[in-house]
Amino acid sequence: MLRGLTTVSFFADDVLAARDWYTELLGIEPYFVRPAEGTPAYVEFRIGDYQHELGIIDSRFAAASRPDNAAGAVAYWHVDDVHASVERLVSMGATLLEMPVGRGPGFVTASVVDPFGNILGVMYNKHYLEMLELRPIASRA
Repeated sequence: MLRGLTTVSFFADDVLAARDWYTELLGIEPYFVRPAEGTPAYVEFRIGDYQHELGIIDSRFAAASRPDNAAGAVAYWHVDDVHASVERLVSMGATLLEMPVGRGPGFVTASVVDPFGNILGVMYNKHYLEMLELRPIASRA
């Protein structure tokens, strides 16, 4: 039934500020912006080895029952160095939610709250690296 991660959606009251923050964090511009002219209501980045989508949506489109505090499921993004990633995120204005924690051999997780109130999880995950190695050689560019 669940075949894989497609898009992680974050909400922000100021989509322009969130776009700029994530552009700096990721080192790339969003590949999709709606509307194309004026203040965007939605921007989307393709990131990582599998080009997963990270969307930033204007908070006015959030479900009415969305809590004001950071809550809900945490999507973890694989990183090569959890401690360095957390340091960078905090230096950019994120708030530490959970310090790096070893979850067993080959697994370390941590999370922050971005400046827009979304939980951003980072993880070193040996299974992610194993799956990456299984990709056909042509797609490992």
